[in-house]
Amino acid sequence: MFAVDLGRPYVYPALLLAAFTVIFIALGIAPLYREDWLLENMLVFIAVPLLIFGIRRLRLSNLSYTLLFLFFVLHEIGAHYTYSLVPYDAWFEELSGRPLNGLLGWERNHYDRVIHFAYGLLILPAVVELIAHVASPRGIWRFILPVTFICSHSVIYEMVEWGAAWRFGGDLGTAYLGTQGDEWDSQKDMALAALGAVIGMFLVSIIGSPSARSAQLRTAP
Repeated sequence: MFAVDLGRPYVYPALLLAAFTVIFIALGIAPLYREDWLLENMLVFIAVPLLIFGIRRLRLSNLSYTLLFLFFVLHEIGAHYTYSLVPYDAWFEELSGRPLNGLLGWERNHYDRVIHFAYGLLILPAVVELIAHVASPRGIWRFILPVTFICSHSVIYEMVEWGAAWRFGGDLGTAYLGTQGDEWDSQKDMALAALGAVIGMFLVSIIGSPSARSAQLRTAP
């Protein structure tokens, strides 16, 4: 379907892409709120083609592709139900006999908060490899730039989210914004993304960059 050489270095990313395509289609069938599903998937419609057509210039590590896959799957679950209505509480109760929110003392649906944290944590390794490829920072900047990259994109996303909610308004704007009555929702989301990025950077600094260890970060000939 895509003009990408599926040689040995590309097999694993291609398998992940195939798996994600199946999940994307399945969760795209009869979402709870179709208009919100379309808005939520603007991220996917932009990011996935960039990853596909950019793989010949920048082949990320298998770990980074795996974490990206996991993040996109979690995102698709949120897009299917709308983030504020993902029934994780009911799922947990079916498995354990007790609702998770009651167990943790939560009063709102926190799925969106989990995903903002996951954005910082799961995207960070790919960002480290991207920045190493285009800038090769040295010293402390190897740690600062990936974290600030995540933080800046979290801010941009919140601004886009606000703009879309202002533009569409009504039920669609409310569903997409997903504040659930919390006036500090945007600040908390950005803080969680930053926390995830800091933790991710800490882990990468301990175990080393996946691309550096496996020599999978390549520039196309």
